Amino acid sequence: MTTNQPSAAPWMSRWLVAAGVYNLIWGIPIVLAPDLPFRLLGMPPLEDPGRAIWQCLGMVIGVYGVGYLCAARDPLRHWPIVLVGLLGKVFGPIGFAWTASRGGIDWIFGVNILTNDLVWWIPFGLMLVAARRASITRVDAPTRTSGSQPIGG
Repeated sequence: MTTNQPSAAPWMSRWLVAAGVYNLIWGIPIVLAPDLPFRLLGMPPLEDPGRAIWQCLGMVIGVYGVGYLCAARDPLRHWPIVLVGLLGKVFGPIGFAWTASRGGIDWIFGVNILTNDLVWWIPFGLMLVAARRASITRVDAPTRTSGSQPIGG
């Protein structure tokens, strides 16, 4: 029996691989050298417990990277990983803006939102739209096995 399952466009896997590699490259140094981004931006390093929380964030970002690499094998099937990633990439900037507006972090640190979050919104959103369309197609497509008749036929 052959199924007419929609397949993901190649660009989806490429974007997820890029996101996975990016997140690993970004997350691992945060765990190992948490003060580095602050020094590069001319900011004072975080003190504990903020430093430890920052390192945990780096670990979470790295784990997202592993998830994106796994999802790249079949983006339409693994859409929940893409959804969780997109939610993080939407709520991260919101959390940053809230914290910066209260003086908890310098606004200059928001520069990394461009590459950490905003650049992924459109491709992740398009993947989720495609996954939704694929699920509708699967539900609407009749399944037949050899010798079966349509209902009512």
